[in-house]
Amino acid sequence: MKNSTLIFATNNQHKVEEIRNIIGVAFNIITLHEAGIDIDIPEPHDTIEANASEKSKTIYKLTKHNCFAEDTGLEVQALNGEPGVKSARYAGDGRNFEPNIDKLLSKLNGIDNRKAQFKTVISLMWNDKEYLFDGIVKGKIIKERRGKNGFGYDAVFVPEGSDETFAEMELDEKNNFSHRRKATDKLIAFLNQQWNA
Repeated sequence: MKNSTLIFATNNQHKVEEIRNIIGVAFNIITLHEAGIDIDIPEPHDTIEANASEKSKTIYKLTKHNCFAEDTGLEVQALNGEPGVKSARYAGDGRNFEPNIDKLLSKLNGIDNRKAQFKTVISLMWNDKEYLFDGIVKGKIIKERRGKNGFGYDAVFVPEGSDETFAEMELDEKNNFSHRRKATDKLIAFLNQQWNA
């Protein structure tokens, strides 16, 4: 397989670690920082897909280099899909997830339906064309934080098929369930097809 470099349009080191763990050494993934790009790309849209597209297209226009971006949201059934596209800024613009989790648990207080899902959309800009890949993991929101690993809402989300929160799992175990893993697997399949063509 031909080796190639892709820019991952993110400044989130947690997401970089997860993607690199999934992809392994077959592909050379570099971050915005490693590519010498120092910008914070806005996420102004009302869908996860549109925000992922915004990020990948911004970096592609800037660099003309094949790149991808992802956007992820937690969608809680009893809250009509909240926090959804606002997952990272649910409690404000501080990008600190502790207040986000506090707000989520407060809104679910007294509600029996705890069903939720994580949804990831990856937007790949490849030779002037955009391709979208998604991944969903269903689960539930528990009533208090458990675990020290992961990031975001991982400490209160238990995926279907497990009794542990994402934050109680090691990264390899989390990737057996992960929404980001499912979307990334589709990305890898596409890249393999392109590079082996």
